[in-house]
Amino acid sequence: MAGKATVIEVGDHDVRVSNPDRIYFPELGATKLDLVEYYLAVSDGIVRALRERPCMLHRFPDGLSGEKVHQKRVPNGAPPWLETVRVTFPRYHRHADELCVTKPADVIWAVQMSTVEFHPWNSRRADPERPDEWRIDLDPMPDCPFGTVRKIAPVVREVLDELGIAGFPKTSGGRGLHVYVRIEPRWGFADVRRAALAFAREVERRAPQDVTTTWWRKDRDPKALFIDYNQNARDHTIASAYSVRGVPAATVSTPITWDEIPDVDPQAFTIRTVPARFAQLGDLHAGIDDVSHDIATLLEWADRDERAGLETPEVPRT
Repeated sequence: MAGKATVIEVGDHDVRVSNPDRIYFPELGATKLDLVEYYLAVSDGIVRALRERPCMLHRFPDGLSGEKVHQKRVPNGAPPWLETVRVTFPRYHRHADELCVTKPADVIWAVQMSTVEFHPWNSRRADPERPDEWRIDLDPMPDCPFGTVRKIAPVVREVLDELGIAGFPKTSGGRGLHVYVRIEPRWGFADVRRAALAFAREVERRAPQDVTTTWWRKDRDPKALFIDYNQNARDHTIASAYSVRGVPAATVSTPITWDEIPDVDPQAFTIRTVPARFAQLGDLHAGIDDVSHDIATLLEWADRDERAGLETPEVPRT
């Protein structure tokens, strides 16, 4: 198998896929080529989710049984048609030229490089320091059942509706739920994170028995649902819509409707099932770029909370 390869035509480009029969997901018997075919099937959706964002790649060169590599830099020898975006890490006096997806061939090239998961920034190439995406991450603590996620999602929607903001939910591919909001790229990461914390605290006020925003993990109730506002900090990334997760079942972070949440089973969305769903429903996040929202009200909430003595924990600078 080591010498076997196949060439995949993706738009205007040919991508050579080596070791297409290597098993990546033993639970499903799914191969590297199966992963390629999955991403081709949802190419419109994954490109929309990644478009022009710096993207960190979670690679598994030896399949899931081997080491997981978090790769920021596009390696030497990448094809000339591949696009990148330079991001800086001032604390370390370094920079990285990260993958900048603009077309399906970019995604398939990354899969050829053993990428399973795609973790984009919440900003774009035009101005990497000003996010255009606010991420609401409903992250269950170890003893928190998914039923709590289902219970709190309508509260999240209620607060968003009161703000006049459209949220686009998706499964995380694990035990949680994400809601993405397009925002005007007027603010830096610190302000977007402050806004996200203010929103999370409002949800916590409405569901104090189930929700926590406690900063230190050791201090959180293990049965609580943590709203992880830290996913809006600079250089913090989570799996994009349509990203496969690096788990044996090959689950997918899948866009869903708000109405699906009461009955949704996140484990049912895998590389075997999502292509048919995508063919039937299309991309449920297709309209996410239609409106960009103002977060001024959330920043006013943040100011109010800080005046009341609620601190905004700092994150390490990058």
